[in-house]
Amino acid sequence: MAQIIARGRGKWLVRVFLGRGSDGKPVFKNRTITGTKKDAENWGNDRERQRDTFGAAAVQALDLTIGGLLDDLIADYRINGKRDDRCESIARRFLKPAFGKMRPVELTTSDIKTYITERQESGATNATINRELAFLRRAFNLAANEEPPRVMKVPRIPTLAENNVRKGFFEDADYRALMRHLPEDVKPILAFGYLTGCRKGEILGLRWNQVDLTEGIVRLNPGETKNDEPRIIPLVADLLAMLDIQRAKRDAECPDCQWVFFHDGGQQWRDFRESWKTACKAAGLWQGDDKTGKPTKLFHDLRRSGVRNLVRAGVPEKVAQTISGHKTRAVFERYNIVDEADLKRAARQLGEYLKRQQLQTDSGESHTIVTQTEERAASRVM
Repeated sequence: MAQIIARGRGKWLVRVFLGRGSDGKPVFKNRTITGTKKDAENWGNDRERQRDTFGAAAVQALDLTIGGLLDDLIADYRINGKRDDRCESIARRFLKPAFGKMRPVELTTSDIKTYITERQESGATNATINRELAFLRRAFNLAANEEPPRVMKVPRIPTLAENNVRKGFFEDADYRALMRHLPEDVKPILAFGYLTGCRKGEILGLRWNQVDLTEGIVRLNPGETKNDEPRIIPLVADLLAMLDIQRAKRDAECPDCQWVFFHDGGQQWRDFRESWKTACKAAGLWQGDDKTGKPTKLFHDLRRSGVRNLVRAGVPEKVAQTISGHKTRAVFERYNIVDEADLKRAARQLGEYLKRQQLQTDSGESHTIVTQTEERAASRVM
């Protein structure tokens, strides 16, 4: 039976025994109830029935909100050393206003569909909505995997079809045009992205203890990549020369700086969107007017370009996939984009191959004719 303790006039502390924890100590559900003692007894009896029917975790989850689950998700990102700014921004701007005050047990597929419809009507793409709902799904999964579980069931959160997958990439002329107009501190970041195909987060988080200029490689350790798997990035000669210059600059300006890419005396680069926009305008990589326009090239386009350059250079696709860090073949294929120039190049290669085949055939036929003529002449002599 629940324990009822008076806490003043019209206030009662109710303690419901839920069981014993892994350490053997008793676990209680406590709540201060305002009202009569009968109100407090009713609350305690309800919780005991829920405990006996659904288990202790269900009782503990009654006071949870989805906003609390999202806060726990953000904390998990921080504990594991992952960037939490995007997760926190999406939770604050979109997920908490829609679901934050709801209890996890109240969330239905209908609520998710309503959210999807409202976000689509506001202009959000399916890809954007999927990324937002992925945070919500992750928050529920974290709570469900705790011991004891904080939620008893993870709701079905659908994934929308994405038909807006971007296919942009940098040709060499685009890369060099943008390089000419970027600030000096940002140029090395562009070069590293174009020549390696690494993700922006991996590049901006790169430290000097991960760079081996003697061996010509960069080591990305577990936890430093999107899929948490280690990776080795080989460095071409131009990139090695650039990193040599970057390290000399570090040694001269801020010898204690751990970041490979820095600004203002050793500050880590986190955002350079305004510099990117300005350089894109100057380089002619811009669509629309100055107020409503936007760059035609995104930093992530460098990743697609890096993958395509590896494949065009003749690197086996399995090796290219390992370098780029794409975990699955399906995702790698989305980045290994075949454009019109590739198709025209394939046509030229096919034409050259067929011409070589024809020459070999013609040569063989000529040899056969000569041989037959010689044989007929020899038979006449005999």
